[in-house]
Amino acid sequence: MKEFFLLIRNQVEGKAALSARQQQDFLQACEVYIKELRENGNLLAAQPLEKEGRIISGNPGAFQEGPYQETSETMVGYYHILAPGLDAAVAIAKRNPEFAFVQGARIEVRPVKMIEESTRFVYPKGS
Repeated sequence: MKEFFLLIRNQVEGKAALSARQQQDFLQACEVYIKELRENGNLLAAQPLEKEGRIISGNPGAFQEGPYQETSETMVGYYHILAPGLDAAVAIAKRNPEFAFVQGARIEVRPVKMIEESTRFVYPKGS
């Protein structure tokens, strides 16, 4: 099994149009999705992200800090999963409830690099 990150992207106010009932339905659908991923042995971690944050850019001695929201789209959370390959990870991402509840939702599916091939350095894993 390989590790992948599913990076969830939505419009900044993507869920604002949902009614209170739809918000609850969305959260319940996420809980079911997470439970399914756990039961299938795919889930390593899943977390929503707070709206606040900062973007750091520049170089040592010349860093710039800016507000996180520079566009109408934001990363709202992630799933760290195990899957046999990229196609399987994409299939898992397509079942994410974001697509059913938030118009314009996008999920970036990225393999996690476990080892630096040129130096054989093994990147540390979280606990």
